[in-house]
Formats: sequence, C-alpha cells, structure tokens
Amino acid sequence: QMLADALLVVAIAFCTALLGEGLTWVMVYRHDEYKRLKSEMEKRQKKLDKKKETVVGDDSKTGKRKIEREEEKLKTTNRDFSMFKMKSMFAIGLVFTALLSTFSSIFEGKVVAKLPFVPFSMIQGFSHRSLTGDDYTDCSFIFLYILCTMTIRTNLQKLLGVAPSRAMAKQQGGGFFTPPAAASNSQFSYLK
Repeated sequence: QMLADALLVVAIAFCTALLGEGLTWVMVYRHDEYKRLKSEMEKRQKKLDKKKETVVGDDSKTGKRKIEREEEKLKTTNRDFSMFKMKSMFAIGLVFTALLSTFSSIFEGKVVAKLPFVPFSMIQGFSHRSLTGDDYTDCSFIFLYILCTMTIRTNLQKLLGVAPSRAMAKQQGGGFFTPPAAASNSQFSYLK
C-alpha cells in the first residue's frame, strides 16, 4: 500500500509540474515581451561580465562607474522581468494552493514512504506532518510531494528549454544551495 501511495504522489507531482509549466507557458513563455526581456538580461549580463574582466586590475573611478552603470541597467531589466512574471506566478500559486490542500486532505495521516534516514529536527515537523507516532523515518505526503515537484519541475524546464539562463540565475539568486557570487570563485568552487 505504501509503494502504491508513493507512486501516486510521484504521479501527482509530475501532473502538477506539467500543469504549472503549461500555465506558465500560456501566461509567460509564449509572449514576445518575455523573450525580449530574457535576451536583454542575458546581453546585459555578458556586457557586465566583460566590463568586470577588463577593469579587474584597474582601480580607476571611471571603470568602477561604468560597472555600476551596467549593474543598474541589469537590475532595472531584472525588475521588469520579475514584474512581468509576477502575475502568472500569483495565478499559479493560487491553483497550486488549492490542489495542495485537496491532496493533503486525501493523504492526511497516511505514511506514503519510508525515509532511509532520520531528518534534521527542524525538518522533522515538515516530513512527519499530520502523521502519528514517533518514527521520524515515516514520510508524509507534503514532504514527498514537494521534493518530487522541485526535482521534476527543474528537469521539465530544462527539457522544454525554458530553464532560467545563467545570467537570470545570477540576477535572481541561484537558490538556497548556491554560494554567493563573491565567494563562488574561491572557497566554494567545488559546488559549481
């Protein structure tokens, strides 16, 4: 029964990831404005990177001012890009919240998988949510669903060719596990 529930959760995660990407395509990806902003952001990021390379040894105020000007232009483009995506993210968020609450109530109190480890104490409340007992290797629907959705959606975006480019990831923050840009060249280079 647990295996069937786990497979069902994976299938639900796959279907909702497809739905999410479909809605995003309809509301964002297919529009010319998205394509224009994306290419503009990539061009500005490349231009900024080139300026930084040429000004590395140069401590002049002019070089620094040019870099600051380019960074400001890039931030403006990033803000426009984020505002363009905001409407769709809000709509998708509402749809996913409704779906999540529906599926959570269906799987409430059910162990859908067994974790091969005991999670950190701060994650236990999340991984063991709505489950009874003290076996913290028991996995709740919400934990497995979110893990699957994150993995499937990222890979689906790569497969469909709509994954954020490096320039966009730099501007919008690479995520929780990505080191800061300043540190990434030195002590965190093994994470690349």
